[in-house]
Amino acid sequence: MKDLLRGIAWRSDDGRPLRADPADRDRLPADTWSRALVPAGVRLELRCHGVSTLRIRYAATEPSLADAYRATTPVFTLLSGEEVAAEAPAHPTSDGTAVLELPCPEGEFTVHLPEALCPVIREVDAGTGTVEPAPARPRWLVYGDSIVEGWAVSRPHLAWPALAGRALGVDTVNLGYAGAARGELASAEQLAALDADLITVAFGTNCWARPPHSAALLYEVVRAFLSVVRQGHPNAPLLVVSPVVRPDADSTANRLGATLSDLREAVERAAGDVPLLPGGQLLDAAHLVDGVHPGDEGHARLAEAVVEAIRKTG
Repeated sequence: MKDLLRGIAWRSDDGRPLRADPADRDRLPADTWSRALVPAGVRLELRCHGVSTLRIRYAATEPSLADAYRATTPVFTLLSGEEVAAEAPAHPTSDGTAVLELPCPEGEFTVHLPEALCPVIREVDAGTGTVEPAPARPRWLVYGDSIVEGWAVSRPHLAWPALAGRALGVDTVNLGYAGAARGELASAEQLAALDADLITVAFGTNCWARPPHSAALLYEVVRAFLSVVRQGHPNAPLLVVSPVVRPDADSTANRLGATLSDLREAVERAAGDVPLLPGGQLLDAAHLVDGVHPGDEGHARLAEAVVEAIRKTG
């Protein structure tokens, strides 16, 4: 089973996917660790032979208060390339089964999980056919906040790291932490310690108010974060994405006198010679479903811009 799961950085003692190092839990902010328990971006990638139906046995929990607020429907989503081939509803359960009908008996498929329910996959049954892991791909670490995690998309496979990862042909490891990801050095050290072929860093929005940063402080935070990541990955392609538009913050000063526009500019200066994708012009307010988070169209635009930037730098 472990060989079928992709997008995993760490596991708990009982085998659950984690998105932060449990050995380092005491150095992480509580909000980062809370989101690290949600398997954002974790998926099954498999090659099928003579398979008509996949039966996925799983256990799942009630969503957290934060995840219950989201409009995302908890389903297992079967992708054939970029096409949704089938979906199966998911529910909190100690022993459930999701049934997915394949569009053809041969080929490679991806199954995205109902992330908000923190599912644990018990078994994948292919009936009389056979299932094997899809080929290994280069590993892409994507660090950031709720927008990286995929907040406000209608399905997990439409989050920009998932979209961009498929376009680039990489194994995307989503290290986005909703409400968190303020460039803590503990997170930088975890990225530095992971195997990676490609890295993207996209944070700064939560530094406007959770907690507030000045532009000078965020500049130093970003510089330090990138320095630590580079110590572990001196040669891996690295891309910095500065914060996207946020109308309530772009021209409103926080407690330390910094607008989000000021913080965005600090991130861009701090990137130095690291390739940069300026986020301020990538979206407009119409792409935001709640004034902060982009919906499906916004994530698609972000994915397209990130893919283009990575290809230029690669």
